[in-house]
Amino acid sequence: MLTALARTATRRPLTVMLLWGLFLLLGFGLGTGVFARLSDNVPEVPGTESESAARYLDEMDPAGSSITGVVAGTPVADAGLRAEVERAVADVRKVAGVAAVPDPYATPGMIAEDGHALIVPVTLEGGLDDDAEERTLDAAAERIREIDAPDVHVSGGPLLGLQMGERAAQDVKNAELISLPVVLALLLVVFGGLRSALLPLVVAVSGIAGAFLALFLFSEVTDISVYAVQVTTMLGLGLAVDYALLMLVRFREERRTTEDVVEAVHRTVAAAGRTVLFSGLTVAVSLTGLLVFPSVFLRSMGLAVAAVVVIDMLAALTLLPALLARFGGRIPPAKSPGNGEEEGRFFARVARFAARRKVAVLAVVVPVLLVLALPVAGMSIVVGDARQLPADSEARQLQDTVAAHFPPGTGVSPVVVVAKPGTDAATADRIRALAPGATTRELPGGGAVIEIRPPGEADGAEATALVERVREMRGDAPVEVTGTAARLVDFRQMLAERAPWAALTVLAGIVLLLFAFTGSVLLPLRTVVTTLLSLAAALGVVVWVFQDGHLAGLLGAEGLGALSLTAPPLIVAIAFGLAMDYELFILARMREARLRSGDDREAVVTGLSRSGRVVTCAALLLAVVFAAFMTGGFSPILQIGLGLTLAVLIDATVVRMLLVPATMALLGRHAWWAPAPLRRVHDRFGLREEQTELPREKVPSGV
Repeated sequence: MLTALARTATRRPLTVMLLWGLFLLLGFGLGTGVFARLSDNVPEVPGTESESAARYLDEMDPAGSSITGVVAGTPVADAGLRAEVERAVADVRKVAGVAAVPDPYATPGMIAEDGHALIVPVTLEGGLDDDAEERTLDAAAERIREIDAPDVHVSGGPLLGLQMGERAAQDVKNAELISLPVVLALLLVVFGGLRSALLPLVVAVSGIAGAFLALFLFSEVTDISVYAVQVTTMLGLGLAVDYALLMLVRFREERRTTEDVVEAVHRTVAAAGRTVLFSGLTVAVSLTGLLVFPSVFLRSMGLAVAAVVVIDMLAALTLLPALLARFGGRIPPAKSPGNGEEEGRFFARVARFAARRKVAVLAVVVPVLLVLALPVAGMSIVVGDARQLPADSEARQLQDTVAAHFPPGTGVSPVVVVAKPGTDAATADRIRALAPGATTRELPGGGAVIEIRPPGEADGAEATALVERVREMRGDAPVEVTGTAARLVDFRQMLAERAPWAALTVLAGIVLLLFAFTGSVLLPLRTVVTTLLSLAAALGVVVWVFQDGHLAGLLGAEGLGALSLTAPPLIVAIAFGLAMDYELFILARMREARLRSGDDREAVVTGLSRSGRVVTCAALLLAVVFAAFMTGGFSPILQIGLGLTLAVLIDATVVRMLLVPATMALLGRHAWWAPAPLRRVHDRFGLREEQTELPREKVPSGV
C-alpha cells in the first residue's frame, strides 16, 4: 500500500497537489461555516435521568430559551435612564419571537439593592427554528445594548453559545497567527533552508482545513462543542508538522545515498511512511476510547479528532511525497557524520548513560513523576460558567457585574425537580423543604415542577449534594431531577462507569498495533506503563494550577476549585495518542538498528541517536502550537493546552530519553520477546519493512 501511494504521488505530483488544493478550498470555504453551529451543551448524556426529565419538560411544558441583559454603572433610578430602559423593554417585546420581557422596575429582585444595576430578562417563544431564534436573539440583544449606560451587557442561554463560538473563531485565528511564524522559524533552524521549512507548513495548513471540514460535516448529524474547534485545530496543526518533519528528515538521509529524487521519495515513504501510518492509526485508536462514552460531546470529539489525524496522515503520505517529487531536488541532503563524530552524539550519550545507570534512573525519574501526579487524586470536575471565559468577554462581564451588585445565587440555574403525576403531596413537601425559596408550578396532566436554587454555584458542591439528596428521599415516587447540577452528577457517574471500558478498549487496540509494529509482547506493555506515568504527571500539574490556583495568574487564569469536565477526558485521550506517536518514532529506528546489527543494547543507543533529534524537535514544535492556543484565555482550552504541552514535553524528554533506554536495558533481549505462536502470527500478518528489510536469515530471533 505504501509503495502504491508513493508511486502514485511521484508519477502524478501535479494531480495530487491539485486535488489537495481543492480540498483546501473546500475546508476553508465550506468548513469554516462550523463556527456558526457550535454548541455549549456539553454535559448532556442521552439515557440519563437529567436528560429524561428535561425531555419530559419539553413535551409537557415547551418553553423558549432566555437571555439576560444587565445595565449598571450608574443610578438606575435616574429618570432619563428609566425612560430609556422602558423604551428598550417595549421595543424588545415587539421583536418577532420574543415571548416575554418583564418590567425590571416593577418586578421584585430585578434592581440591585445598591441601586446601581438592574437585570432585563428576555424569554423567547418555544418552537423557534435555529434561524428564527438567531434573528430574535440578535435583534433583542442589539436593542438592549443601545441603552445609554456605562455598563450594558447581554448574554446567557443560546446567546452564550454564539458568543463562545465567535470567541473560538477569534482564538483560532490568533493562535494560527502566533504559531505559524514561530513554527516556520524553528523549522528554518532545524533544516537550515526556507524550502525545506515551508513544506511542513503546507501539510499543516492541510491539517487545519481538514479540521474545519471534518467538524462541519459532523455538525450536520450531531452537536459540535465550542471546544472542538480549538482542540481539533491545534492537534491537526501539530501532528501535520510532526509527520512532515519525520518524513523530511528521512528524505534528506536517503538523499545521501541516492541522487535519484523519486527513488529517495519511495524509500522515505517505505520507511518513515510506515512509522507515520502506524502513528496515525495509534493516535486514532487512542481516541476511540471516547466512543465508549454515551456523551454526545465526547463521541463527537473522538470522531472529529480521529478524522483530523487521518487527514494529517494522508497528507504526509500523499501530498508531501508529491511536493518532494516536484521540488525535492532542490532540498540538500543531510550532512554525513564526519570528523569521527557520531550522528546524534548527545542523544547517544544520554541513551548510554540511562542504559548503564538503569536502576538509578528508574529510582529517580519514577518517584518524581509520581509526585507530580499526586494532585490527580483530588481532582474534581464541574460544568463551569462564564468565569471560564476571559475577563474581556461579554458573558464574563455580565456575570461579574451581577456578582458585584446582586446577592449570591442571583441568576444561578436552579435544581429542577419534575414531580410526575402520582407523586404524593408529602414527598413534594419534603423536597420543597430542602432549601428556602423553592417555587412550584403546575404542569398539564397533573404533574409539577419544583425549582430549588442552591446556595452556591449552579454546579457547586451544595448543588450536587442537593441533587443527590432529592434522589435519595424520593423513594418510589415518580420524581426526576434535572438542571445543571443534575447533569453534572450524571456526567460524573457516566465517566466512572464507562472509563474502565474505555481504557480497556484503548489499551487492547494499542497493544495489538504495537505488537504488529514490533513483534514483541513486552514492548507494548512497557510502552503503556511509561506513557501512563508521563500522562499522570502532566494531568497532576493541570490540577495543581487550575483547580488549586497555583501559578494560574501567570497564564491569565484563576483557580476555580475544579477542572472543566471537558479537560480530563480530552487530555488523557489525546496525550496518550501523542505519546504513542513519539514512541513509534523511536521504536522504528531501534528496530532498524537491531535488524542490521543484532545487538540489542547498541540498537537502543543507535535508535535513540537517530530519532532523538526528530522527537525533540517535533515535541518542541507541537508545544509551540499548543502554547499558542493558550493565549485566548478560555479556561478549558488553557487546561487542555497546558496538559498537552506538558505531556508532550515530559514524554519526549524525560520518558523517551531516560525511561525508555533504562527500561530497554533492564529488559535486554527479552524486550523483543514473544511466545513462539505469536511470533509466527507476526511473521505472517505483522507489518514488515518494504525497502530496508534484511534477508530473512539475518533477522535476529524474536523479531
